[in-house]
Amino acid sequence: MPQTPLAVTIALFAGLVACAQPDTNMKKTSNVMLCDTVTGACTVPGHTDGADHGHAPAPHATKPITLLYFTDPICSSCWGTEPQLRRLKLEYGDAIDIQYHMGGLLPGWDVYNSGGISKPSDVAGHWDEVSPHYRMPIIGDVWLEDPLPSSYPPSRAFKAAELQDLSKALVFLRRLREQVFLEKKNITKWPVIAEAATFAGLDTARLHADYTGAGEALFQADLTLARAMGVRGFPTFIFSNAEGARQQVYGARPYAQFEDAVKAMLPRARPAPLPTTLSELFALHASWCAEEVAVVLGIPHEQGLQQLKQARANGELTSVDTRNGSVWRRK
Repeated sequence: MPQTPLAVTIALFAGLVACAQPDTNMKKTSNVMLCDTVTGACTVPGHTDGADHGHAPAPHATKPITLLYFTDPICSSCWGTEPQLRRLKLEYGDAIDIQYHMGGLLPGWDVYNSGGISKPSDVAGHWDEVSPHYRMPIIGDVWLEDPLPSSYPPSRAFKAAELQDLSKALVFLRRLREQVFLEKKNITKWPVIAEAATFAGLDTARLHADYTGAGEALFQADLTLARAMGVRGFPTFIFSNAEGARQQVYGARPYAQFEDAVKAMLPRARPAPLPTTLSELFALHASWCAEEVAVVLGIPHEQGLQQLKQARANGELTSVDTRNGSVWRRK
């Protein structure tokens, strides 16, 4: 059975509760949904600078670098950094233990201030605005047609999925994001969550049991860890090594910043060869966006888009198209 982060997360939770009690004033001061294209991050209460005040756990025994990735299923900036994250895994995945932690971007709509996002309909226009900045397909229609009350349900579902299989959990998270960003689906609803779980090959009955059970404790542990480390914006990437050195990448940043962080943690690190063709990319993942293709293949965005369109014309791919771009899938 693949190793899950259950034991690690429970240990972290036990050690951090004493020093990171929840902020009882949080619900009065939140601006939970505003994602800044300058910082490249979606922020939550308390801090907007992504400052890192805690102590990273020791790296995994088998890999020299630990990467704590704080994210949220509805974080548009996190979706915007998928191209860089995919390349990082391909080039340096053998050296990095990547641990996913849910940050709790939207507790509920009773928690907001006048920072620009105060109701679901405000998010709709915001998502359409940030889409061209990240060159990733995002439409805000779900916030007009079937708005999400919170990001907590899909976050709990991801933690429950990790208990089954980490690789499948990551496919599950990817599918949740495609559902909400491109397909206008409310990913807080169980039928939508179950569809993503089936796509990822998860046991939906077990997922539902863990979603209403152990998944909640693991999600709360993630929130506690984020608060303890001063994480208030997503994405936040905290790199550390066995010597106690640390590097942080805050927000959606150019790939060079991620590579610099790796080299700072492990100067001897050398990138693995990258795929060079679309067929190699789709052998790795079932879906790609044009910017992901461009970043991984090291080509301009428009060139990546043209390759995808040609593959579709050849009958090799299908696409889900929106006014702000497409996601491309194997037939």
